[in-house]
Amino acid sequence: MGFWSILGNVIWLVWGSGVACFLFWGLAGILLCATVIGIPFGIAAFRIAMFSLLPFGNTLADAEELGQERITGTGFANLLWFLLAGLWLAILHVIWGVFHCLTIIGIPFGLAHFKLARVSLAPLGKRSVLAGGAG
Repeated sequence: MGFWSILGNVIWLVWGSGVACFLFWGLAGILLCATVIGIPFGIAAFRIAMFSLLPFGNTLADAEELGQERITGTGFANLLWFLLAGLWLAILHVIWGVFHCLTIIGIPFGLAHFKLARVSLAPLGKRSVLAGGAG
């Protein structure tokens, strides 16, 4: 992870966006894991929570791109997620991203929210990796 990624992550945490996103996604994961049927969605929410702590220098990639086997039903589960929660969560991240982009210094944080919005649409089967390489 480079200097700018580290600096971006530190400011992201101090600014409060990283902590708020982590707490929100972590709480969502806990609530989803409270039901048996929600456990796969809860695990995906925990992955997003960890990613939202340090989004600079990291990216979320499909497990298949990393050479991992795709779990049967992931596509259907992502469709359910999109219809029940993903669209609304993505809209919230886009709104926060737009607010951050209103100031020049906030643009990188807005872009981080846009990255979170993209993964909010279909989080199952994603893994966090360093943006510059496999990890």
